Amino acid sequence: MWNDVLDLEEFYASTLGQMTARLLRARLREVWPNVRGETILGLGYAQPLLRPFVEEAGRTISFMPAQQGVTRWPREGRNLATLVDELDLPLPDRSVDRVLLVHAVECTEQLRPMLREIWRVMSDGGRMVVVAPTRAGLWSQIDRSPFYQGHPYSPGQLATLLRANMFAPLRQTRALFMPPTRSRLAMRMAPAVERFGQRWLGRFAGVSVIESGKQLYAGIAERSVTPAMVAVRPKLRIASSRDNPQISGAARNAGDGEAPAS
Repeated sequence: MWNDVLDLEEFYASTLGQMTARLLRARLREVWPNVRGETILGLGYAQPLLRPFVEEAGRTISFMPAQQGVTRWPREGRNLATLVDELDLPLPDRSVDRVLLVHAVECTEQLRPMLREIWRVMSDGGRMVVVAPTRAGLWSQIDRSPFYQGHPYSPGQLATLLRANMFAPLRQTRALFMPPTRSRLAMRMAPAVERFGQRWLGRFAGVSVIESGKQLYAGIAERSVTPAMVAVRPKLRIASSRDNPQISGAARNAGDGEAPAS
């Protein structure tokens, strides 16, 4: 189930939400130190993390799923946010260099089709970052957290999910080691807690931040052949292009195309 956009706006406007955004932006900058001139797409509710890239990137787009709702973003200047069907993104093939998923993977009810649609719009050298709640972290267990809604993942589950949908995990980090509390003392200590957690409390992070690349080719497993199978296998004559010129033309036509994304 998707979070309501008004609830997300209210959270990220609060003191706790602003601290959350700062901590997540710090992790994202470690992964994407330079996006100059590139096209960045945020899907879900990615605006708090996208904001620093607006002036740097060549183009920044925020897509918000229909079940979540949409609001104008940013407040000043030209609007960069629009309402979409996450299974039918209004972009041509290979048109996006970077994709950021926040409050998306854990919320959608059609995860695999959504990832395949993202695969379609990403450029061949594109990169995707997923921010998703972890099972062991407090942020997926306390209802005041925006990561409470939806399905949490362990880091291993998230990497397996991406590989199964033609994305190759490249690097992984974690964030939000402090609990989602409104205590002023806790928020003042948040940067120190984050540094300590990165070193000693990895499995108790609130979210995983994983970067992956678009996988263009997938291997096909070959079935092993036993001697018994060879003994009973009928002898077949394999036609060549000299026997049938149409075979050669069909093979060339097939080689000129691309493998489908799904």
